[in-house]
Amino acid sequence: MWGIGMQTHRRQFLQMAASATTLAALSGTGWAIDYPTRPIHLIVGFPPGGAADLLSRLVGQALSERLGQQIVVENRAGASSNIATEFVVRAAPDGYTLLDVTSVNSWNAALFNNLKFDFIRDLVLVGGMYHSNGILVVNPSFPANTLPEFIAYVKANPGKLRMASGGVGTPMHLSGELFKEMVGVDMLHVPYRGGGPALTDLLGGHVDVMFDTIITSIEHVRAGKLRPLGVTSAKRAPVLPNVPAIAEVVPGYEATGYQGIGAPVGTPAAIVDRLNTELNRCLTDAKLAARITDLGGEPFPSSPAEFRSFVVAFTEKWGQLIRAAEIRAE
Repeated sequence: MWGIGMQTHRRQFLQMAASATTLAALSGTGWAIDYPTRPIHLIVGFPPGGAADLLSRLVGQALSERLGQQIVVENRAGASSNIATEFVVRAAPDGYTLLDVTSVNSWNAALFNNLKFDFIRDLVLVGGMYHSNGILVVNPSFPANTLPEFIAYVKANPGKLRMASGGVGTPMHLSGELFKEMVGVDMLHVPYRGGGPALTDLLGGHVDVMFDTIITSIEHVRAGKLRPLGVTSAKRAPVLPNVPAIAEVVPGYEATGYQGIGAPVGTPAAIVDRLNTELNRCLTDAKLAARITDLGGEPFPSSPAEFRSFVVAFTEKWGQLIRAAEIRAE
């Protein structure tokens, strides 16, 4: 009797386990089909009005239309986007709290020694949105009209040129540091509290040079208020075809950024796949792609695996530069 009873209990247990497995599978399938059923929050680690915020809203609107739910762009600025990143890392992995992942996340991994997270380990990298291109610009009064002339002038005046940036560890600063290292020149770094004030002083002639983003400089370039000497992408930017790539004079130079979407680790694969599929459909839409290109960047559709591989390589490349130059966040 004891043996028979044990066999009965074992059979009941296996039936319950099978039912639970089936239920879980159906639940996961249902989640994927139903998602999303409410607004999704896309957390941006920078103030409204900047390049990251602009692209998040542009892509977010297109993604909202495809998913049938609103993408709420929520700005949580501070600590070089670390506040926003930690908020998302700690959020429920249900697909309703996403992070606007940018190049800054990669740089922060080397700039900060006391982060409470590892963004590559603690986030699912859903997919890319945008490759951002930079541009080397000077005030029109600067005594150099071409990149070779600029390099010759810097070499003849070591440490005298004032290179403005939006702060230590910003794209402007690191693009300039890479240029200095590869060309073998010295410029005085002048960090500001944001790219806006730095650009204002460049326009006013108070500083000499800036590695700005195309998206924020392009109208000043078109108006003749800034002189472009080169773009930081490996090839010429379609939006400024007459401006050479710095790599044409400095072989191998490339300082582009990226922007994409991340989700907390543990987010169901079905949700990640749905987000990635719809995101890529948005980025391959001709109208949105043209808008991104007009802003000086390039659409960056990718699979989660491709985006992750890119981010890992990007983080390692810039980490080596940051450590070699002994740059630390202020």
